[in-house]
Amino acid sequence: MDFYLGETFILTFGVPEVSDVIAMADHSSDAGDSSNDGDISSVMGFSGFGKKARTFDLEAMFEQTRRTAIERSQRALEERQKQEIEESSVSRPVSHTEKPSTSMSRKQEADSSSSSDSDSDVIGPPLPPQKEEDEDDDEDVVGPPLPPGYKRSTADSDDDDDDDDDDDNPVKKIPDTHEITLQHGTKTVSALALDPSGARLVTGSFDYDVKFWDFAGMDGALHAFRSLQPCECHQIRALQYSVTGDVILVVAGNSQAKVLDRDGFQVLECVKGDQYIVDMANTKGHTAMLNDGCWHPKIKEEFLTCSNDGTVRTWDLTSEKKHKSVFKPRSLQGKKVTPTCCTYSRDGKLIAAGCQDGTIQIWDRNLSVHTKFHCRQAHAPGSDTSCLAFSYDGVTLASRGGDDTLKTWDIRSFRKPLNVVSGLTSFFPMTDCCFSPDDKLLVTGTSVRKDEGNGKLLFFERQSLQKVYEIEVADTSVVRCLWHPKLNQIMVGTGNGLAKVYYDPVKSQRGAMLCVVKSKRKEKHAETLTQDYIITPHALPMFREARQRSTRKQLEKDRLDPLKSHKPEPPVSGPGRGGRVAAHGGTLSSFIVKNIALDKTDDSNPREAILRHAKEAAENPYWVAPAYKKTQPEPLFAEEEDEEEEGDKDQPEWKKRKI
Repeated sequence: MDFYLGETFILTFGVPEVSDVIAMADHSSDAGDSSNDGDISSVMGFSGFGKKARTFDLEAMFEQTRRTAIERSQRALEERQKQEIEESSVSRPVSHTEKPSTSMSRKQEADSSSSSDSDSDVIGPPLPPQKEEDEDDDEDVVGPPLPPGYKRSTADSDDDDDDDDDDDNPVKKIPDTHEITLQHGTKTVSALALDPSGARLVTGSFDYDVKFWDFAGMDGALHAFRSLQPCECHQIRALQYSVTGDVILVVAGNSQAKVLDRDGFQVLECVKGDQYIVDMANTKGHTAMLNDGCWHPKIKEEFLTCSNDGTVRTWDLTSEKKHKSVFKPRSLQGKKVTPTCCTYSRDGKLIAAGCQDGTIQIWDRNLSVHTKFHCRQAHAPGSDTSCLAFSYDGVTLASRGGDDTLKTWDIRSFRKPLNVVSGLTSFFPMTDCCFSPDDKLLVTGTSVRKDEGNGKLLFFERQSLQKVYEIEVADTSVVRCLWHPKLNQIMVGTGNGLAKVYYDPVKSQRGAMLCVVKSKRKEKHAETLTQDYIITPHALPMFREARQRSTRKQLEKDRLDPLKSHKPEPPVSGPGRGGRVAAHGGTLSSFIVKNIALDKTDDSNPREAILRHAKEAAENPYWVAPAYKKTQPEPLFAEEEDEEEEGDKDQPEWKKRKI
């Protein structure tokens, strides 16, 4: 488009901006005043472009733009006021006297500032109504300004109130709406472990097996992708992933703990100590059965084990020849005590052990001689403390005793328990307890005898240990429980070989939710009839095999071939042939029984049936006589008939010989 301003031609491409037009007009007025400027059009070659461009009244255009913007703003304001009147229950009615003037002044200022950027043909739009509502609402509501595009409403406040209620009530955060069951075996699941990311689950049992479950790789069949026996014929006591999730600690009924990688291959096996040394601190490893073990929460190479030899030892993954340090629990009389469970504090600075005499002893990790905290009568003497668990804030310690109790302790005042719950039956030395991810609940399981009820997963409020919720798991004992903070899912190990996973599709994420949506894979049947196709490119045509077109067609073809399909021979009909007997029997004995022994055609006396062939055998000997013809002398039989007859004449009739 060409503009003619005074004696100046201006060539523009596209639609000119209003600010550019104003600048050009000012420049042209200055150029008209100076007499030294020549004919720019002739100098720059614009004189041959043709007709003259139109002229515009810029002031009239600006005024028209301003009036149109004001009218549109007033129209939008009236519509907004009508909507606010209709929704008076939601927000305060808008004043009709003050708002238009203020909004009009704002629109005039905005239009005057934006009019320089508007197009000559297209009039710029007014401010968005949503922004006006935000400004008006901000004037009425006291508080910090809201982000652009966000509108205050009572619905949001109601949702916030509901969220606050959910935050205050930790029971609503328990993910128990759905569950899946993993069949480990038939014996007690005595160990559970989840890696830090929650992608893999490891289960151990009294049947010596350790099974690996991958939630992302499983389908609806819920089968483990690997099963192994790392400690041969020893029961699995504890399993745990390291803080990085790359290795697994395996504690079994033997004296040597093992460390496996994520695929089940052995990385480390702890050394066994000398059982003939009296002082267990002078041996390089444990000498008796292990009871428990765990990883350091901060140092990925360090782990902890406790054993029946009366020691708690720390190990380093980089040195397998010897333990790192030794802690020896002692009774009040200074005698050796067996630790049944052990754990690190959340910061890794403390090491706690529950002992067989009912005591709980806590050491500083760097000082292994004397205990830092000690409670002599934590649980009943002679009962095995099965679990110790620190809260996430590191202040509270929970202990699950073999005396069917659950206690919480404040390590800053360790003489008396904070709260006690009794009557929690426990039959297993590894029945454990754990804290919820928000640190407000304490979870443990109960044991039952066979056909005497259901094992339950109990939830207690941390501060008062009041039971707030329970889940009936199965008609067997609940041994292990684990609440993963990242997945927000609860894993439970039972006494009948099941591992159950509880989750909520809304509150939980990943984990079991990845495998339940997958359908079961179809089983691949063994293709026993198919033969490998051998490619022989240089073979002669008479020896070359035909190329297989399809496996299915080849299977159908091989099925028709009696040799390839190993088709059994049909039964013989009629008389036997080729050494095979007819259909009456498959063996020679059955043939004899069928045709000779059970032949009832001859009902005569067997003796008479044999003597019937005597004359023929005497005249034409074939079987017996020719065999003994050369060696057998001529038989000479005594003539007893005459003597018998003479003797019989003299004897009475009743004494005669009976033949």
